[in-house]
Amino acid sequence: MLSREERTPFSEWWWTVDKPLFGAILLLMLTGVILSLAASPSVATRIGLDPFHFFSRHVMFLAPSFMVLLGVSFLSPRAIRRSALIIFTLSIILIVVTLTIGPEVKGSRRWITLLGVNIQASEIAKPSFVVIAAWLFAESTKRPEMPATSMALVLLLMLVSLLVMEPDFGQTMLILMVWGSLFFIAGMRMIWVFGLAGLGAAGLFSAYLFVPHVAGRIKRFMNPASGDTFQVDTAMEAFYNGGWFGLGPGEGIAKRSLPDSHTDFVFAVAAEEFGIVLCLAMLALFAFVVIRTLSRAYANEDMFSRFAASGLAILFGVQAAINMSVNLQLIPAKGMTLPFISYGGSSIVSLAYGVGMMLALTRLRPRTEVEASGHAEAMRSYA
Repeated sequence: MLSREERTPFSEWWWTVDKPLFGAILLLMLTGVILSLAASPSVATRIGLDPFHFFSRHVMFLAPSFMVLLGVSFLSPRAIRRSALIIFTLSIILIVVTLTIGPEVKGSRRWITLLGVNIQASEIAKPSFVVIAAWLFAESTKRPEMPATSMALVLLLMLVSLLVMEPDFGQTMLILMVWGSLFFIAGMRMIWVFGLAGLGAAGLFSAYLFVPHVAGRIKRFMNPASGDTFQVDTAMEAFYNGGWFGLGPGEGIAKRSLPDSHTDFVFAVAAEEFGIVLCLAMLALFAFVVIRTLSRAYANEDMFSRFAASGLAILFGVQAAINMSVNLQLIPAKGMTLPFISYGGSSIVSLAYGVGMMLALTRLRPRTEVEASGHAEAMRSYA
């Protein structure tokens, strides 16, 4: 056992990190390994790969992801701000390069290959953007004369414009929702909140009118007879087949025909093989991570840590909610990974980076360290 009198970096981390939150995240990672083993072999076999191709790569991605998560959780709030600025800048450059020379897949340019590794730069941009936006909102409460809110809006428009050019409307809506939540948490006037919500709704309506891909998905959701709904119908059948306790590991039927059973529809595979009970347990884990982080963030006296941890928790929770809602046909189909459960290297690494920052920002820190950050007085006036 570690003594509280020790003053090593690891002992200080161990006694200040939120262990229940850390444990829940590790449990989600372990669940992802089990479900990858259940869902991916049939997909790999169907496309002529080794049955354990996706499973072995999922485990391979988890190793560096865990190191990223652990390493980032040691950082101070100041180091988190600096690293987020660097990573966001690099991700924006990679998105521009992807739009320029990236291969077009199904009408979109979202991936670029560097050193033999496929990278989706938009995944990397999400957590770093949330931290920078939180930083700017915190500065606006500390120094009202600084145009920090306007700068956050400019960054939002820049990132959203690049995502629309890919196009990736799912990530665009996710970023808009998280930014809007931060805008609200930062105490902005309600007229601005409603105004931005109206602009978002107008943007979605414009996408429906002028982007056939978006219009097609919304029409199929409203009227399944208007187009191909094979994947979402098969996913719903998986829930019916599994019942409360599932058909048993390896006994699922849906994964044999679902092209994305290891990514977008892994939740349906979990329901069919392990039952609705496991799905509810997973839902409880995601909810625990979000609620625990929000409660710790609310108790934090540092404005930046409060906003950043809240934004990262909302990003994590909304992404999970979108994936599960698509599987249950509650919203139109959208390719969005289930955090730490779905296969995807860029997604797992970026999630590990975001969750690592959540752990770092919710660590218990001495009051002197909080006050040294320069936000304590702003926190008292904000409250």
